[in-house]
Amino acid sequence: MVMVRTWIEPVVAGAQIASSFYDTGLLMTVKNYYNQTIISSNISSDDALQKAISNFYIIYNSIMGLGPLLSAYILAKISDKTSRKVTICVPLTGYLISRMFLLFVILWDWPIEVMFGSAALNGLTGWFTAYWAGVMAWASLGSTESRRSLKLIIIELVYGLAGFAGSLASGHIFVHINVNHHQGAILVSCSLGCYVFCVLYSTFILKIPCPETGCIETNGGRDINDTQKEDIYFKYTERSRLLDDTSTQTRNQSHQKTMFILISIFISVILYNIAAGGAEDVINVFVLKEPLSWGPVDVGYGNAATYINYITSFLGVYAFSKCVGDLGLIIIGMVSFSCGILIMAFVQRTYMYYVARAVMLFSLIPTPIIRSLISKHVQEASYGK
Repeated sequence: MVMVRTWIEPVVAGAQIASSFYDTGLLMTVKNYYNQTIISSNISSDDALQKAISNFYIIYNSIMGLGPLLSAYILAKISDKTSRKVTICVPLTGYLISRMFLLFVILWDWPIEVMFGSAALNGLTGWFTAYWAGVMAWASLGSTESRRSLKLIIIELVYGLAGFAGSLASGHIFVHINVNHHQGAILVSCSLGCYVFCVLYSTFILKIPCPETGCIETNGGRDINDTQKEDIYFKYTERSRLLDDTSTQTRNQSHQKTMFILISIFISVILYNIAAGGAEDVINVFVLKEPLSWGPVDVGYGNAATYINYITSFLGVYAFSKCVGDLGLIIIGMVSFSCGILIMAFVQRTYMYYVARAVMLFSLIPTPIIRSLISKHVQEASYGK
């Protein structure tokens, strides 16, 4: 039972279902708001609507992306000194409070610009940056090095399955279940309910896992590794001191090599995430206008197709890891993404959109594999930093 309480998967699933509901609700609320504004202004609706939605999301995403630059670092420091739960509980609480604003916009007809304040609050509480780093650190802490890639991709699989289920349901809830003709109120309320569950679960039920490679404590409170180090110290001879100069140089060279690898990996994952995230932002706006002109249900199905990639990427890692290494998996994922996004650039019909998504079936492999590589080059005490 204690082992089950260390699993982070229920939090990941609940938060992602909540996020799927919220994303669909926000997109359709923004579309409806600007559509009414454009109609009342007698402006050409299609291009003006796309421009208005694009401008909104540029500002919204910029505010939310810049907010965690300092707060995520502070939360990571606090987490290292106090509890690993900090980088999970605080961002989830920020999600819960900030996303209430959308419900107020729907029910009380607040101006859509209120959501910029929501984005700022979300960013200041760590946003996805701190939350997902906390999740990955949690998963790494409770897994062995040999199984870490599989553990992290399982987290991605749970994330994708939850997003798939939430996206399929979100469009139907938005259209068919309303309160006094306030479209999206029930959908956003369901999202907030999921966030409440995640905050309560992570605060009161979730237990911090012990590293599987950790030391065993003795009755005196000192671990076996410390005792062994003291024995080695007392056996330290003059000859070993002379040899230590060479070993120190070797360790320094190894440390420099490790730092170079870490920096290269960090740059790779940042560039890949920028490319993937930017492409998704463009696609989300593109599907609302001609030639696709999607409604809430189609948007939900499209998001569900996106989350299927988490499932296919998991299966890809499971299958390909038997014949290729981590580098090969990363290359497969990047090629899949590049080919799929190239097809997406020429989409004119809905079926072509799903063809492009099918080509991108392994596009989500690189990120968890790169995170796994990073975790293998850092000490357990540094997870989450």
